[in-house]
Amino acid sequence: MRITPIEIQQQQFKTRMFGYDTSAVDHFLEMLADELERVHRQNNELKESLARTQTSLEQLREREKALQETLMTAQQVTEELKINARKEAEIVVAEAHLEGERVICDAHERRFQLVSEIQEIRRQKITFENGLRSLIENHLKLMEIDTVQISEDEHQARLLKPLISDEEIDDRFNFP
Repeated sequence: MRITPIEIQQQQFKTRMFGYDTSAVDHFLEMLADELERVHRQNNELKESLARTQTSLEQLREREKALQETLMTAQQVTEELKINARKEAEIVVAEAHLEGERVICDAHERRFQLVSEIQEIRRQKITFENGLRSLIENHLKLMEIDTVQISEDEHQARLLKPLISDEEIDDRFNFP
């Protein structure tokens, strides 16, 4: 049974001839002592519970602090990784641009080399064509000279050819 402070204040003992009823006072004091003992135990239990709760709260706060520090560290690491990834990407892009420029430069050099080779081949072709043309013209001139020579030789041969062949002479003059 719980005794409230109001009940204690309002408690009235029966009066007897020589004062209060001692058994009622003793009974009330026993109840009061029991209640005080119960409240004292409850108070100790609450203090222990409070201490455990405070310890648990402190541990939770330490965990929270550790988690916040871990989260901050993770965020910093994430940011550093992002920054490093961006830098690496920029490096890769820069290297790709340099490689692309090198490839383009090599292609231009190769193009100039090929153009130079083509010009040399054209020059050689023109030289060959001119030499061939000159050779053909010389051969044509030689052929014209031979043709004229042959024509003259034939003309002279016709002039020298007797009008009557030896056989005809033999037949006409009856030479045996």
